[in-house]
Amino acid sequence: MSRAGMDKQPAEIAAMFDSVAERYDRTNAVLALGRDRAWRRETMAALGLRPGEVVLDLAAGTGVSTSELDRAGVRAVAVDLSLGMIEVGRRERPDVTFVAGDALALPFAEETFDAVTMSFGLRNVADTDAALREMLRVTKPGGRLLICEFSQPTLAPVRTVYQRCVMWALPGLAKQVAGSTEAYAYLVESIRTWPDQQALADLMMAAGWGKVAWRNLTGGVVAMHRAIRP
Repeated sequence: MSRAGMDKQPAEIAAMFDSVAERYDRTNAVLALGRDRAWRRETMAALGLRPGEVVLDLAAGTGVSTSELDRAGVRAVAVDLSLGMIEVGRRERPDVTFVAGDALALPFAEETFDAVTMSFGLRNVADTDAALREMLRVTKPGGRLLICEFSQPTLAPVRTVYQRCVMWALPGLAKQVAGSTEAYAYLVESIRTWPDQQALADLMMAAGWGKVAWRNLTGGVVAMHRAIRP
């Protein structure tokens, strides 16, 4: 199995996700203890979707979230760096529109989308600021950005259990479910080094996004950051 380095080079990230693509969705559901569905529902609600809007689903993986966006009555495009994830997605969700692309150089014109969403993918990008600016470029004025990402638990007891127990157990559990520890060892490291809620909000504002706010899910294990393009 492939493991990306913490410098997050695109080719390494793509290869890592290629290596876990076949079991990715099932593994995620197990590791998230089924909370992934609730997080997707919260993301959908926070987007405030209107029928006919065009939505970019970045780091879409196999298109689970994109298919839910389609059912909500919008036109959704799934973009992912991993050709392996896209291959699985096209096989399992043939109605979803998939595009291979890098968040640092999106293959779309300026002001294309009414909304952009990225769930559990921003921390895998080598240059967070550049990715946020690229999302801004392809979003229409007044359009929305929704970032759902692992974050820092806000309550000390939850934070202690999460960091000392849950994070320690993840690679071993991933080996049982997906037959891989390498990709999920990277997952643990990438979460530990990821900015907290306020720091990510600051990065979004520095990239040009306005009205940035966040809401914690599952005690801050995950945070949803929402913003508007001025």
